[in-house]
Amino acid sequence: MGPEIITLIFLVAAIVLFTTEVIPLSVTAMLLSTGFAITGVLEPTEAFAGFVDSNVLLFMAMFIIGAAIFETGMAKQIGSVVTKFAKTERQLIVAVMLITGLMSGLLSNTGTAAVLIPVVIGIAQRSGFARGRLLLPLVIAAAMGGNLSLIGAPGNLIAQSGLQGVGGSFSFFEYAKIGLPILIVGIIYFAFFGYKFLPDAKPSKSNTIFDEEVDYSTVPAWKRHVSLAVLVLTVAAMVFEKQIGVKLYVSAWLGALLLVVFKVIDEYTAVRSIDMKTILLFVGSLSLAAALQKSGAGETLADTIVSIMGSNPSPMVVMAVMLILSAVLTNFMSNTATTALLVPISILIAQQIGADPKAVLMATVIGGSFAYATPIGMPANAMVYNIGNYRFNDYVKAGLPLIIISIIITFILLPIVFPFYP
Repeated sequence: MGPEIITLIFLVAAIVLFTTEVIPLSVTAMLLSTGFAITGVLEPTEAFAGFVDSNVLLFMAMFIIGAAIFETGMAKQIGSVVTKFAKTERQLIVAVMLITGLMSGLLSNTGTAAVLIPVVIGIAQRSGFARGRLLLPLVIAAAMGGNLSLIGAPGNLIAQSGLQGVGGSFSFFEYAKIGLPILIVGIIYFAFFGYKFLPDAKPSKSNTIFDEEVDYSTVPAWKRHVSLAVLVLTVAAMVFEKQIGVKLYVSAWLGALLLVVFKVIDEYTAVRSIDMKTILLFVGSLSLAAALQKSGAGETLADTIVSIMGSNPSPMVVMAVMLILSAVLTNFMSNTATTALLVPISILIAQQIGADPKAVLMATVIGGSFAYATPIGMPANAMVYNIGNYRFNDYVKAGLPLIIISIIITFILLPIVFPFYP
C-alpha cells in the first residue's frame, strides 16, 4: 500500500474521530503523527516537527503573557473598559469581532488572536458571560480579518509570490475588496443569527489556569502595569517584525521571559499556563498537512476535483470549484498549506482558459481563509479549543453556516471586482 493511499485512510479516520470525539482530539492528533512515522509516510522528524514549529513556539510564549495579563488582574481591568460600552452578550460579540477583524489586517491573524485571547477572557470574567460564547467569534473574526491586507495571513503572500511569477501582483489592501464585505457580513451574521449556534452559555471549566479564582486585591499595581507594557511592546514588535528583523515567536518569548525574570509571574505558573492539549492538537494537524503534501494525496484530491470541470470550463465553474475546494481543504490542512497546494494549480487553470490569474488566485485565497468549521483549520482555532472547553462540533455548528454565506458573498462579488476577462 503506497503512502498516498495510507494518507487518505488516515485522513478519513481523522475526520471520523475528530467529529465523533470518541477519544480526545489531542490524542487523535498525536496518533496521526505516530501513525505517519510508523508507516513511513513521514520521517519521524517530519511527523513531530510541529513541536518546533514557529506557531507552536508563538502559542507557548503567548500563553505565558496571557497568563500574566490574567493573573495580575489586567485582563479584567481591560474587560471593564469594554463592558462600559458593550452591555449585552451580542454587543460584546460585535465589539470583539470588530476589534479582532481590524487588527488582523495589520497584525497576522494568528498574532492578533494570541494577543486578544486573554483580553477576551477578562471581558468574559467582567461581564459574567461564558468565555466560550466570545472566543469562537474572536478566532473566526481573526480568519476573516486576515483578508484585509497582503500581510494578514501567510496564504496571501504565497498567492502574491505565485502571481508575481506570471508578471502580476496584488496591492497591499486589494484583498479587502472581498475580505471587508465578508468581515462586515460575518459580524452582522453573529449579531443577529450566529450567536444562536454558539456553545451553551452556561459557565464551564476547562481545567486551565484561566479557571482559577484570583484575589486581585493582593496583586501589586506595578505587576499589572508591567504585564500590560510587555503585551503592548510585544504587539509593537509583531507589527514591525520586518523592520526590526525579529520573528514573531522570538519577540513573544522575550516578553514571556521578561515577565518571569521580573517576577510578574512565577516560573511554576508560567509553565502551567502552556496548554499542552492545544500544542498536541496543532502538532498532529501539522503532520496531517505534511503527509497530504509529501505523499501527493492532497494534490490528487485537488486534481481529481479540478478534472471534473473538463478541458474548457467556464469561469463561473472554475470560481465555484476553487472556492469550494479551498474552503474544504483549509479546514483540515491549514490555510497556509491549502494555499501553497492550490496556488500553482490555480495559475495553470487560469493560463489554460486564458483568464486573469489574479481572479482565479483570489478565489483560491479567499476560500482558503474560510477555516471556520474545525479546531485545526488555523492556529487560532486550536489556541482556544481547550480554553473555551469546546467540542469539535461546536466549530462545525458555528462556522459551517458562515462558510456557506461567505462562499455566496464571494461568488457574487468576485466576478464584479475581479473579472476573469478584464
